Amino acid sequence: MLPKGDPDDSETVRNFVKAVLAVEPDASGPAVELFEAGNTVVQAFIEAAVFALGVIAILLLIALRRSGDVLLTLAPLVIAGVVTLELCAVLDISLNFANVMALPLLLGIGVAFKIYYVLAWRAGLKSLLQSSFTRAVVFSGMTTATAFGSLWLSSDPGTSSMGKLMALALACTMAAAVLFQPALMGPPRAGKR
Repeated sequence: MLPKGDPDDSETVRNFVKAVLAVEPDASGPAVELFEAGNTVVQAFIEAAVFALGVIAILLLIALRRSGDVLLTLAPLVIAGVVTLELCAVLDISLNFANVMALPLLLGIGVAFKIYYVLAWRAGLKSLLQSSFTRAVVFSGMTTATAFGSLWLSSDPGTSSMGKLMALALACTMAAAVLFQPALMGPPRAGKR
């Protein structure tokens, strides 16, 4: 990733490196190394997201046995991921080698909250938001967010960065589970208690 600071400076460095690499593809130096490291982080982030979502989708198909329920479980997870990335941009939390490895972990943890809602919905539980069920999910999520978020207090910059991203992502996934998931599912299926 390019250094924090004026976005115009980062864009100037990108343009400079692209121009240099166009003339001399084997060029090296601090600007090129920084540019390429940023590209590597972005590529790793994309690959981690695709692989994690693919494995999660396969496991959900095995567990839930209905493609519609898999989509109901994955949609809020994807929304939470997009909101997390948007908040990273707004809050100036950069993706780096330390915190990019948190993504598959967060997707795995985040999908658990959505599965709870889908299973309760399939069982016919009504008024999910007013039930003790939602309180249990929220307290479970808060416990997990506190545990992973405590890494934010680390003196190691990489660990601290990972804790910050994990706390933010878990807050987003909890919000998606509690606010979006029940609305997406609608009333319990007919014929269920």
